Amino acid sequence: MARARIIPIFVPHLGCPNDCVFCDQKRISGSPLPASAADVTAALDRAQAQGASGVELAFYGGSFTAVSPDLQRRLLEAAQPWLEDGTVSSIRLSTRPDAVDEGVLDMLKGYGVGTVELGAQSMCDAVLAASGRGHAAADTARAAHLVKAAGLKLVLQMMTGLPGSDRETDVDTARRIIALEPDGARIYPTVIVRGTALEEMWRAGTYPEHTVSDAVAVCADILPLFEAAAIPVIRLGLNPTEELSAGGAVGGAYHPALGELVRSEILRRQAERLLEGVPAGADVTLGVAPERVSAMIGQHRSNIAALTAAFKLRRLRVKGLATAGDGVVLVDAQS
Repeated sequence: MARARIIPIFVPHLGCPNDCVFCDQKRISGSPLPASAADVTAALDRAQAQGASGVELAFYGGSFTAVSPDLQRRLLEAAQPWLEDGTVSSIRLSTRPDAVDEGVLDMLKGYGVGTVELGAQSMCDAVLAASGRGHAAADTARAAHLVKAAGLKLVLQMMTGLPGSDRETDVDTARRIIALEPDGARIYPTVIVRGTALEEMWRAGTYPEHTVSDAVAVCADILPLFEAAAIPVIRLGLNPTEELSAGGAVGGAYHPALGELVRSEILRRQAERLLEGVPAGADVTLGVAPERVSAMIGQHRSNIAALTAAFKLRRLRVKGLATAGDGVVLVDAQS
């Protein structure tokens, strides 16, 4: 999915009827107060002054369509002058699956909304219940079909490592989201945020932490499924904020380079399959696309060290190779 420059407007907890166990949108978004029409105007004034054109206005956080229709209209109306003059090309927003119907979608289209992101989080009802989501998987499927039928772009958000989930459940959620044929997806491994019910569950021992390594392992299972279905994953892991990095994230899968770790794990797995028949003591060269060399090597050369030890290699090198495509190729193996 082509991505225009985005002007984000954060609306933490706006419209949310439930307190999900994992959620503190103020810390996650880094924005302590819900946005107002004046904030929309100010943000777009700044963008226009900088010469912006064809940008996308995005209402992130909260559940946009669950707030009062009057407030929805005030926020959307504030953007109309910039839609009319071309500064803004489209609007996107995030909301809950159970806060979408045909009337809502008709209203959104009338204000220039082009993309609706639905917080599916899981397609397992038991996991949704344990997480305090307040909706079922069927609500996500219904809302996804309505969004697509309305001619809007659909993005589905999922989480890994929620209460009651496991690797198998998370992979099944990915498969069921893919079956809904979204235009894009976001994958958010669970982070334990200070002050949430999830932190209490974790400290009480009733929620096992979904660590960075756990998240990397399951996301390395999931990401190739989306890629095989040609569905772009436009975000993997929470966007780092000063609040989270300064201690707001007390546990779980918070890492500023989570996506890179996942892609590194995928390449390592591919390399393992290639090295199965290579004799111990060999001097090996692997090839990957030039932009993937760093991921293949791994942070702090972790992939080089792990593969060299596992296959008892004398030496392992990684070479940028334009013909390698998206994967790993065995360039040379000398005993």
